[in-house]
Amino acid sequence: MAFFKQQKVEDVYEIGEELGSGQFAIVKKCREKSTGVEYAAKFIKKRQSRASRRGVSRDEIAREVSILQQVLHSNIVQLHDIYENKTDVVLILELVSGGELFDFLAQKESLSEEEATRFIKQILDGVNYLHSKKIAHFDLKPENIMLLDKNIPIPHIKLIDFGLAHKIEDGVEFKNIFGTPEFVAPEIVNYEPLGLAADMWSIGVITYILLSGASPFLGETKQETLANITAVNYDFDEEFFSNTSDLAKDFIQKLLVKDTRKRLTIQEALSHPWITPMDKQQALVRKSSVVNMESFKRQYARRRWKLSYQIVSLCNHLSRSLVRRVLAQDESSRNCESDSEDLSQRKAPVQRRSSIS
Repeated sequence: MAFFKQQKVEDVYEIGEELGSGQFAIVKKCREKSTGVEYAAKFIKKRQSRASRRGVSRDEIAREVSILQQVLHSNIVQLHDIYENKTDVVLILELVSGGELFDFLAQKESLSEEEATRFIKQILDGVNYLHSKKIAHFDLKPENIMLLDKNIPIPHIKLIDFGLAHKIEDGVEFKNIFGTPEFVAPEIVNYEPLGLAADMWSIGVITYILLSGASPFLGETKQETLANITAVNYDFDEEFFSNTSDLAKDFIQKLLVKDTRKRLTIQEALSHPWITPMDKQQALVRKSSVVNMESFKRQYARRRWKLSYQIVSLCNHLSRSLVRRVLAQDESSRNCESDSEDLSQRKAPVQRRSSIS
């Protein structure tokens, strides 16, 4: 069990402006009094009883903390300290102030695939580190890909929000229905055993959006989105992908594979010629191919608008028997503090929230 300091966080840190908020969490900028270093303080509301639906169980918070304590990588947000009082657990995290990667890209006038792969490579490097430790993030999406500082030529990426992350143990079957529908893998929708491969599907969706602004599976309704995912129903619309290289499309196609055994692993993704060209011709193709930024900006703005409505659960779209089974097996599952949904348990709409971890 992670050790939580019982000392008042206000005795050690000056608490400043709010950076973001969620159903069960508020993130504020803070400054360590002894050093003057700025951090992000994430106040997570604790669940006060087993029967309560308000707040996050201490065990679930401890799991997130335990995972953060195991990771030390330049592309992953760092945990600095942990405090606890009667109502909250406070995570003191590295301050990631550069905003979301995709918001940064939407301000650019041009973007080559070569430049795009520099960002994808950083995401892959962070995921490679996690997967080397048998940790699955389970919530990879644009909102959880942040920039440490956007005012440099190639901003440094940080993966945030480990509220859904799990250690995958050999011989231990893990099932759950959670995540953000647009990015979840078919095995999550189908309530099948989960593993590291689920993250790779999400990377495929992220790459598709990065190159087009459009989302491969997002439908007008949650039912339509889920149906598109389970059917792997997507295409490369010429309107968005007319200037996209075949190498890039191949990378996406090998990630958006329903059979987890045939989906690219993280090591295979890092070795793919779109990420690591094998010859000058492949490097030239990547350099000469460009993202249609006009389309990216238009489609990404439309996508953000669609996602701005209140998030509702998918339990109405699952069979009653499946819901009963999930609720029985996952009674202690946490309600996500990010804008992700625990799809098995949400019953009331919740407001869209900040994804700051």
